[in-house]
Formats: sequence, structure tokens, C-alpha cells
Amino acid sequence: MSNQNLNPNFLFSSKGGTLKSLQGHLKQSQILPLVLFTVNDWQTNREDCIKEISLVLGSGPFIVRSSSNQEDKETASGAGMFKTVKNVNQRSLVDSVEQVIASYKSPSLSDEVLVQRMLTDTSISGVAFSHDPNSCAPVRVINLSFSDDTSEVTSGAGGSLFHHSAKSPKEAPEEIRPIIDMVEELLQLFDGTPIDCEFAFTTRKDGKDTLDLWLLQVRRLLLSSTPESEDANSRRLNQISNRIRSLMRPHPFLLGKTTIFGVMPDWNPAEILGTRPKALALSLYQDLITESIWAYQRNNYGYRDLRSFPLMQEFFGLPYIDSRVSFNSFVPADLDESIASRLVDHYLDRLKSSPSLHDKIEFEIVFANYTFDLPEKIETLKNHGFIKTERQKILGSLLTLTKSITDPDSGLWRKDLERLERLDGRRQNLIDGTPDKVSLVYWLIEDTKRYGTLPFAGLARAAFISISILKSLVTTGIFSQTDFDKFLLSISTVTKQMSIDRNTKNPEEFLKIYGHLRPGTYEITSKRYDEAPDIYFDWTRTNKMSQEITDYEPTSDQIAKIASAQELHGFKPNPYGLLKFLKSSIELRELSKFKFTKNLSEVLSTVTHIGETLGFSPEDMAYCDIRTIKELYFKLSDPKDSIKMSIERNRSAYAETEKLSLPPLISSPNDVWSFKWTDSEPNYVTQNEVTAKVASFLSRKSIANKIVLIPNADPGFDWIFECGIVGLITAWGGANSHMAIRASEIGLPAVIGIGEKLFSKLSSSNTLFIDCRGRRIIELS
Repeated sequence: MSNQNLNPNFLFSSKGGTLKSLQGHLKQSQILPLVLFTVNDWQTNREDCIKEISLVLGSGPFIVRSSSNQEDKETASGAGMFKTVKNVNQRSLVDSVEQVIASYKSPSLSDEVLVQRMLTDTSISGVAFSHDPNSCAPVRVINLSFSDDTSEVTSGAGGSLFHHSAKSPKEAPEEIRPIIDMVEELLQLFDGTPIDCEFAFTTRKDGKDTLDLWLLQVRRLLLSSTPESEDANSRRLNQISNRIRSLMRPHPFLLGKTTIFGVMPDWNPAEILGTRPKALALSLYQDLITESIWAYQRNNYGYRDLRSFPLMQEFFGLPYIDSRVSFNSFVPADLDESIASRLVDHYLDRLKSSPSLHDKIEFEIVFANYTFDLPEKIETLKNHGFIKTERQKILGSLLTLTKSITDPDSGLWRKDLERLERLDGRRQNLIDGTPDKVSLVYWLIEDTKRYGTLPFAGLARAAFISISILKSLVTTGIFSQTDFDKFLLSISTVTKQMSIDRNTKNPEEFLKIYGHLRPGTYEITSKRYDEAPDIYFDWTRTNKMSQEITDYEPTSDQIAKIASAQELHGFKPNPYGLLKFLKSSIELRELSKFKFTKNLSEVLSTVTHIGETLGFSPEDMAYCDIRTIKELYFKLSDPKDSIKMSIERNRSAYAETEKLSLPPLISSPNDVWSFKWTDSEPNYVTQNEVTAKVASFLSRKSIANKIVLIPNADPGFDWIFECGIVGLITAWGGANSHMAIRASEIGLPAVIGIGEKLFSKLSSSNTLFIDCRGRRIIELS
């Protein structure tokens, strides 16, 4: 038998050796009795090994585990490499040990086998990290499952995920406090070395349902960089917490007592930029949309004036939407102040109580426009103190606002369309007539705001209203869900035309139209289609997904019912005009996005050129705030020095961004210290289903006939539809996002906005079944 000496310094050794050294030294957890022997012991003294197992562990059942020298090394964990056999009885013990040894492939004589009593009556199990493996921050990451299956979490099959900062002033949730205590004790014993451990709770049958915590494994946690100190991490979180506390106070010009911050409510930065954008992408998004353009559009369409309020806040580079500002902007400008104020507080309460709705606020939380089912929906306000006259005032304001937007002939969206139609000509004039690249960047951005993102914001609002009215046709029984789907299939959008053109135009003609698109619309390091077409397109392959645009004609009975509904609700009774608006606004939303991204893509290309002439790569320029380049237009300074300072400052700041782990929704200053990941409620698109293997979007040649996973619903990913995919899943994205609309158009089963946690889990899957009608995703292997 191996004579494993107890290590007084508690250094890591093998899986079994580390556990054996800890026996008798732990106060916060227990270690099951174990027998540890080498391959040499087994081969030369098998009977003695079996006798010791019986003597120490009794008659079973046992669990036979690997404890190879190839596991838990300083440079690689080897987790999951080798076999574990559970519920082993005396008769199957020899065969089980042989299976574990055989899994070592080429075992050395010093490789070990670990045998323990099989843990029964397990009520909770999971994995705990002393540091966040993504940010390397000193944050206790606890993934646990309330089940008797100890492999559920370790296999990635599910569980709840908690983050708790090392120096959190907020007490850990009750269900993870013993685990936190265990991690802290192990950190002390291993002199602060980051650790990864598996654990389980059993329920003691003592009449008190006492829980016993068992340490099943502890090993060194391998991190990509040296973790920062707990004090440094605490200082940063304290700054964020104080900033959030300040922003949550009442404001004299804002309705609502407090606020909630999220990565998805309204203009969805996580969907468009990702959760950790670099300085150039973030500052462009702020300048083009979230600083003021978004508010101008809302006010132009009849909502409250929020023009001095930025919609998006950033906490050390992590972008968050201020939901109080957003909710204020969805209140009709003519609504009584006292009613409006209570309405905003109601929206905030709804979001706080239903955090999974953070990417669906316009459909599930706010009353942003009139629909045919709104009188029934708004009755829910009766339970929140809104009397009948108040509810009627809200309905009246929303009806007036919606009528002013949706009129097919004189609606506000018409002005946005007129403004948009000037963008292409003005862009070419700027390119042809601007003397230098800095000036070109400045004027392209200014033109993009006035003639691009401002009308896009308006047309996107009109399209949202159209989708909500269409949904109300379903809920009121005028349309079936099939009618709804057929209506969307009949819409002629830019992206659908792109699929058709992919088959009918040669590469040069195709790229002349669509070449400005790029995955990551705001990301300078992402190649445009026309810069690297062979990365995105296989020109020898016909796009089988391409569909001709088909008409949808409602029945005469449906037209009559729509006319009756319009008359009942006070709309101008012209069903054909309403249907024209519904169709046109959805088409124009995609067209306006397509057009303004031409300007944006030109900005990124010009910034790339400016950087190259000064010796900076696109990767460098990704850290340059766009304001720095714009200032060069009206402020005389050395371009190279100014850009270099911006890059260095923002690169250093981004290093801090990477060290942060914050929740997708922040409803309290304390949430930055300790939080449980919110499960997102995914958006299922179409009523179709598909079973297929999973693929990442990173390789064009491997995604045909696969379910493709992409991080966000960015329009620059349209190229994937030309590659024969059969299903789509995104981490971020709302029900009205680009990819949701795109999938609806072509009848592609898709699940949009499943959240970071589930996305990470499914990314490691082999085969999935997507059932959109049944609203489920099933892992098949």
C-alpha cells in the first residue's frame, strides 16, 4: 500500500492525496472515509487492497474514483478526463477498479485509485470556486443543485449560480453560507491559493433535518492571470456601489422613487455591444444613440421629454440601462403627472419582482402604445391602486399617441422615412467632398445621428408598435398564430432580399450592396463582408434557405373584424391602411438599420485608416474613444499624441473592466457584492422544431445543417443565414430584436436571449432539440 504522508503545509497533491491530508483538519466540512492505493499496489497486492476497503469502508456501496498523476497538475486540471464508477457493490468492486485504471490509457505504477463510501441521502450538491474563472476576481462562485444527483452541476446540466465577493458587506444568501465558510477555511489552509472544490449536503435523520456538508474534492483552480487582491477588488466594487446608490435616489426631474439597472432593458447594450465592449464601440453607441438621440425620438413621437438624461450608464466599462429613465420615456407626454409618477413606480416594482422580464419590458411591463387588447390588459392596474378614471386616462393618452404615429398617410413615421431617404446621398457627398479623414469621421457621425439613428429610432418604435398590434390581433382572435407567422413571412425586408440576392447576383454585385455589413456592428476589429468575403460566404454553394417573398391576404371576415375593432377602439376605420402600416414599418425598421450602418461602417473604416497612418493597428484603435477623434476636428492638438493617450488610458481601464463580475440586473447597491444569476425567459421564434448538432459561428464551413449559437442578435451576423443553418440560439436579444425578426421571416426555429448562464451551458452541448411551439430546449447528448 502507498504510505501517503500527511502534508503539514497542505500542499496540493493527487485528488486522493489532497483529501487524505485534510482528514481531521476541517471544521466547516467533512471528508468521507477513503482508501487510496496505487496501480502498483493493485497489481501486486489486489487482495490486500480489497481487504482494506472492506475494513475501512464496510460492505458498500462504494464510489471508485480516479486519482491519476495526470489530474490536478499545476498547469492543467485534467477534470473529467478519467472514469468514475458509482454505486459499486462488493461483487463489482474489482471490475470497477479495473475500469478506472483502464481509463488512464497508459497508467504509471504511481497513479492512484480512490475508493470511498457512496454518499446517500444527498439533498444539495455542487461546485465552488474561490475566484471567478472568467474575471479572475476574488469572488466566490457557487454553482449548486437542489437534487440528489451530485453530477448535475459538475456535468453542466443545471443548478443555481451565485457570486459572492470576498469582502462583501452583504451577507451571503442562507443556502450558500456554509459553502462560503468552507471555501474560506480551505483558502487559509492552502495559503490563499485559488481553489476549485466539489461538495454535497446530506440530511441527517435526527428529527431536525440537520444538513451535513461533505467536501468531495479540492484542487488548485487554474486561472488565466494572477488574481488581484481582495482589497483592490473591494475598492472597485465599493465605488460602483456608491455610484449606484447615488443614481438610485429620487431626481427632481424624473418620475419614480428609485431605479434598476440592466444590460437588456431598452436599446439592449448586451445584445448590440456585448457585456464588455471596448472604448471605441461603447463611445460610438453612446454618441449615436444613448446620450440623446433615443430621447429626441421618444419625445418627437409624443412621449415625455428625457433629452438631458443619458439612457445608459457604465460602471468601469460595463454598460447598463437606467430603467427609470427608460420607463419615464414610455409615458405619454400629456398624461397627468401624478398618474405618470405612480405608473413608473409600478413598472419598477414589476421589473424587480419579475427580473426574467428584463429583456421584454416593452411587451410585458410597460404600456407603451395602444393595442386592441390593451383595455383588458390595463385592468391589471386595478390591483395596484389605479382607479377606473385613471386607467381611462392612460388608455386615452396611449390611443392619441398611437394614432399620431400609425396613420398610414400622415403618421410621424413618414417624417422619419423622408429624413432617412437623404442619408445615402449625403454620405457620398461627404466621402467625395471632405478634405481629410478626421473631418470625414466627424461629419459622418453627425449625419448618422440626424439622418440615420434618429429616423431609425423612430421607425424601430413604429415597428415595435406594429408587432404589438399584430400580437393583439392574435389575442383577440382575429388572427391565429399561423396568420401571424404568415404575415411576417410576407414582409419584404433587406435581410430577406439579401438571401435572394445571394443566389441571383455575382459576388461583386452582391458585395457592392451588402459589403459594409460586419459581425459586431460597432466593433472595429470585425472585418466587413467586402474586406473578407471568403470568411463569410461559400460562393460555390446555393443558399437553400433563400425564400421568395410571398403575399399574405387576410380573409374578408378578418378584414371586417379588423374594421370593427378599429371603429370600437377609435382608430380610423381603414383595415387596409392599418395592415399597410404594420407591414411597411417592420420593413422600414430593417431598411433604416441597414442604411445607417453604412455610415457607421464607413466611420470604422476611416478610423482604421487614421490609425494605420499614425502607426496604430485596429486592435489598438478599439481602445480609442471616438470623442478623441472628433475633438481633433475642432481642437488643435497632435493627433498621434491624443490618440495614443486615449488608447493607453482606455486599455488600462479595460483591464479593470475584465476584472469585474456584475449581475445582469442591479436593483440594489448591494447587488454588486453578492447576487444570484437570474434565469432569463427565452424568446421562442416560430412554431417550428429542429433536432441538430450544435456549432459555433466562428467557422463558416462547419455550420451548415447545424444549430448555431451566437452571443448577440447583431445584424452583422446575417451571413450565417447564407450557410444553411437549421436553428439559431443567442445569449442576448429581445423578442423584437433583429435576429428574432429575421428568424420569423424565414421560418427558422430560434431561441433569442437565453442569457449568459444557459448560453455557456448549451455551447458545450453536442446535439439539441429546439421545440419552439412547446417553448423548450432539450440536450440530447
